[in-house]
Amino acid sequence: EIRQFASAMMKRMNVSVEEKRDDDYIVVFSRSTNRLILNEAELILALAQEFQMRTVTVSLDEQSFASIVQIIGGASVLVSMHGAQLITSVFLPRGAVMVELFPYGINPEHYTPYKTLASLPGMDLQYIAWRNTVEENSVAYPDRSWDQGGIAHLEKEEQDRIISSKEVPRHLCCRNPEWLYRIYQDTIIDVPSFMEVVREGLKVKPNLKKAKAASSVHPGRVRDHKCQTSVQAANEAQLTVSWQIPWNLKYLKV
Repeated sequence: EIRQFASAMMKRMNVSVEEKRDDDYIVVFSRSTNRLILNEAELILALAQEFQMRTVTVSLDEQSFASIVQIIGGASVLVSMHGAQLITSVFLPRGAVMVELFPYGINPEHYTPYKTLASLPGMDLQYIAWRNTVEENSVAYPDRSWDQGGIAHLEKEEQDRIISSKEVPRHLCCRNPEWLYRIYQDTIIDVPSFMEVVREGLKVKPNLKKAKAASSVHPGRVRDHKCQTSVQAANEAQLTVSWQIPWNLKYLKV
């Protein structure tokens, strides 16, 4: 369904992607106001040298959305800091690789919308996460407004705690000041560790854009689902969940 949606969006924007087997390329998503990759040029050069591919940047501030979709629609690899711009990965061709970068103090296992997206049946994308583990390679902005990661409005003791913390604890989305402080950091990518993570994720140079669509049948929707609660006593309650199984489940080997 997501692939169909992406295809419909591309048609509405008059975007078409011609498959050129001899023109595999890498896209790096560039940001201009926050969550910057401070050594972006070095990262681009390293990617181009490692994979012997043309490497280009795209930017929401400098290009139209349609033009970005067209570029990503033919890419072999998409590299980006964690952020909403990564939803453009729905336009990646099957067999492509998504590399998500996380600033210092951010645990990738706690923020997985794009990892989940890549792993959905029929998306056929390979997902790799890299996180900055070197605090000196990050630049934070405590004096900015609270919604841009600033913490100057907090008590001094809380500011000190956040600054000294090594990892953002699990929290509710999305106004947690420690999360905002860390996610809006700029990052110097440690290229050797980045390349090591990418190599480990790929094992071999990917034979990209040649993966075929997965052909599989999935269970239909669960029907007539009901949830009922009842209080048995002052300190006892009961929760009952019931449903009808999908109509086609008996035909599937599951």
